[in-house]
Amino acid sequence: MRRLVYYIATTLDGFIAGPDGADPTGPNGFWPIPDDYIQHLVTEYPETLPAPARAALSVTAEGTHFDTVLEGRRTYEIGLAAGITNAYPHLRHLVFSRTLQESPDPAVELVADDPVAKVRELKQEAGKDIWLIGGGELADSLYTEIDQLILKVGPLTIGAGIPLFSHKATFDPTRWELTSHTALKSGALFLTYTRITD
Repeated sequence: MRRLVYYIATTLDGFIAGPDGADPTGPNGFWPIPDDYIQHLVTEYPETLPAPARAALSVTAEGTHFDTVLEGRRTYEIGLAAGITNAYPHLRHLVFSRTLQESPDPAVELVADDPVAKVRELKQEAGKDIWLIGGGELADSLYTEIDQLILKVGPLTIGAGIPLFSHKATFDPTRWELTSHTALKSGALFLTYTRITD
């Protein structure tokens, strides 16, 4: 069965974006992007690079982790604001929204239904794992369905912002096993945790 993997960049203090929700790696962003960080993404997770970055870096690798990406409307609209209707044309791309009436891109699937039901359906299909890119509210609604966390921990704190899971998240302690880790010289950590099921 396919797994739902929340693969996301986070600060040391647990934020995935600043208070405004803007792309922390975009223009005027605060996220450090040293060469070894980019190289690790290109080598290990090429399918998670958006199309403009793939083109700029001459990345054509299909990738081995994911063939599907899920995101919430607010996360998707970051790309739209930059004029990108589909940042991941090399993946099956689903956007969860109850307010968008029509997809801005024919290859982007809009899902207005229950995210949990849709993810359970996707897990039954053949293919690679499913990448949950964010944001925090969608991650919160899919909390019980997340099988693995891959945290790209940046060597910085920001004090306030959009947390890994929504501020509305329910208290639900869950245990995770550290199954892989990579520390880069620039200070970033790639930590893979797999949900412990009893």
